[in-house]
Amino acid sequence: QVHLVESGGGLVQAGGSLRLSCVASGRTFSSYCMGWFRQAPGKEREFVAAISRNSGNTIYADSVKGRFTVSRDNAKNTVYLQMNSLKPEDTAVYYCAAAQWTYTDYRRYGHWGQGTQATVST
Repeated sequence: QVHLVESGGGLVQAGGSLRLSCVASGRTFSSYCMGWFRQAPGKEREFVAAISRNSGNTIYADSVKGRFTVSRDNAKNTVYLQMNSLKPEDTAVYYCAAAQWTYTDYRRYGHWGQGTQATVST
């Protein structure tokens, strides 16, 4: 079992940056692949990025490729999402999640944080 807590959201102007963090409890963090997802009002939860257990593999949604970077520090039980060149359409609640593989389908993830709001103004 793993408990996840996100932080780092906020209000930023278009073109700005935010760095989201997700801290996991327990000693099993390094055994999970981690994903970031987001959900805007009235929309389905969508995949943003994922990272493998040892950071050897990362994947991104096309909409964020080149702007967002996912990373993790297993010694700190933390996964990060660095978001640069933000656009208003990036506005959403961002969630981190844990799974056994770097899935892009949110239904394959069994452990979720509570989410953190990121709002990008024009």
